[in-house]
Parts: sequence; structure tokens; C-alpha cells
Amino acid sequence: QVQLVESGGGLVQSGGSLRLSCAGSGFPFSHFRMSWFRQAPGKERELVATISSTDGHTTYVDSVKGRFTISRDNAKNTAYLQMSSLKPEDTATYFCNAVPSAGYYGGPYWGKGTQVTVSS
Repeated sequence: QVQLVESGGGLVQSGGSLRLSCAGSGFPFSHFRMSWFRQAPGKERELVATISSTDGHTTYVDSVKGRFTISRDNAKNTAYLQMSSLKPEDTATYFCNAVPSAGYYGGPYWGKGTQVTVSS
């Protein structure tokens, strides 16, 4: 059974930090590109950051560059999103996503999300 389980969300003051975790199971985690998306109330889901399965290449939406860092530990089947200098506009539900790399199949897989609330 495929699962992606996010954790680490919560309430934090503006300027604070949080680290989100996404634990995967039931699929070959190391061969999947991992991403974090977020969705604020009344807004569309937005791609925040991505890390490749092969060389660890990362990409970020402009609004989080220099503040957020995506990483992965394939030995633990876990992806992370380190968030620093948080702003009220970062408030959203954060979702983990897994997409297979070339030659692999399945997915895309989604977690159920973890809430991040940044107070001003």
C-alpha cells in the first residue's frame, strides 16, 4: 500500500522556522522525484519545491528562494522541507508529492497534507 505521510506543520510566528517531513512507503522512493506543494484557502495548489531522484537537483518557486530548502534521505524514504524566515503569506496546507523517474511507473502519489500557520 502506497503512503506519503507529512508531519512537522504547526503554528509559528513570522520570522520563525519549521521543518516538514514526508515519509514514503510502498513504492521505490529513491526512484521518484519528490515535491512539496501548498494550498492556501481560496487559492490554487502551488508547486513550492522539487528534488530530483538522481542527482539531487532542486528547484524552487521564486517566493521561497533563499528561505526554504528541500532535501531527501533515500535511506529513510523521507523528504524534507526546511522553512526559515517564515511569512504570514506562507500560511497554507503543505502537501508532499511523488512522481516516478524515467523507467519507473506508478503515481503520482500525494500525501494528505500538514497545516502551516504563520502569525504576524
